[in-house]
Amino acid sequence: MNDPPRKHPRTRRFDFRIGGDPPPGAISPWVHLRSVTFHPFIYARMIRSADRNANPGDIVNIYDRRGEFFGRGLFNPYSQIALRVLAHGDTRIDGPFWRARVENAIALRRSLQLDDQADAYRLIHAEADGLTGLVVERFADCLVFEIFSLGMFRRAEMFAKLIAETMGPPTGPDGTDHPWRVYMRADESVERQEGFKVDPDVQPEIDSLTITEHGVRYRVNVAVGHKTGFFCDQRDNRKRFASCCRDATVLDLCCYTAGFSLCAKKLGKAKEVTAVDLDQQALTIAKGNANLNQVRIHFSQADAFAYLRQMIDNGRVFDRVILDPPKFATSRDLLEKALHKYQDINALALQVVRPGGMLMTCSCSGLVSPEAFFNIVQRAANHQKRPIQILDASGAAPDHPVDPTCPESAYLKTLTLRVGDMRG
Repeated sequence: MNDPPRKHPRTRRFDFRIGGDPPPGAISPWVHLRSVTFHPFIYARMIRSADRNANPGDIVNIYDRRGEFFGRGLFNPYSQIALRVLAHGDTRIDGPFWRARVENAIALRRSLQLDDQADAYRLIHAEADGLTGLVVERFADCLVFEIFSLGMFRRAEMFAKLIAETMGPPTGPDGTDHPWRVYMRADESVERQEGFKVDPDVQPEIDSLTITEHGVRYRVNVAVGHKTGFFCDQRDNRKRFASCCRDATVLDLCCYTAGFSLCAKKLGKAKEVTAVDLDQQALTIAKGNANLNQVRIHFSQADAFAYLRQMIDNGRVFDRVILDPPKFATSRDLLEKALHKYQDINALALQVVRPGGMLMTCSCSGLVSPEAFFNIVQRAANHQKRPIQILDASGAAPDHPVDPTCPESAYLKTLTLRVGDMRG
């Protein structure tokens, strides 16, 4: 299904020593830490030395700085996240371990009765499901993998088999069961860092994939769409936003394939919906989704910052505004710049909300904490002299659970605000 792993240049300088004396009693392959954390990510700078027999993608035995056994995880000396911890203590990482993790993840989704709401949801949420580096989403009869580590890349076909066995076969439109379609994806930057390559030429051709969520239908492009092609994490927020849109004028900024727009119009009975995105490919799918649901939405291809400035200059305001921009903070080096960007776009969005209207504003940057996002929005409101009332603070839908040891798993922050008139 996939190309063999890429070979890293041998000139790569490690942040730790390869070889040397192992901790007393260490079992090969081992990794000896310089410092310990219960976060599932152990960065290269936190490692003292590693066994020469520890190869990229291997499961290794982890020892703390005192040489005591700490746990087991996936090793990749070429990645900044050199260790991804799978289990603390003496837990065997074998076939039954992987099966138990998959079955536990799927059992959670079944307990949430997601099939009553949609045929699209997240089955495996990486660190929060104890399967660091792996995201799997179910779209109708298709399983879409998003892979973040070499270790998970090498085991992807095993996971596809385990999920199919646990889920049972999907039922087609004709009422008969058939095998799951499986599509693998990875970001190019992840592939370069981790040293693998998903071969697009051996992926199944999925020309048409239609999902249903809360009675709204969407076409999903799993091959070229952002992330896995559809944002399941906003499922509950889409419905919540729609519930406040009856007879309202709505502006959907960074609309992608029009999830919020469709819900506002079809479920919420909005009077008028305008959807804005810079991505022409996403807008093409969005327009198809509007036709699929037989609703009228005004689409505009534009940068959200520029569009908002134009609306402000024109004196245009809306009853309801949804702002769901892409991830601005893609690395810690860019965090400060991202915080300013979030404040700027929220300050602009507040200016196009009619006094007494509502703004739902989101951040999907895992590096931006809920407290930081709250402060950003408050500063934007203060700067514009617009009083706000927070009506709701939420995150991702519950098929995206949060691991308390991994704050980044609570990546989605959403605030629903009532916006007052400008203060004098």
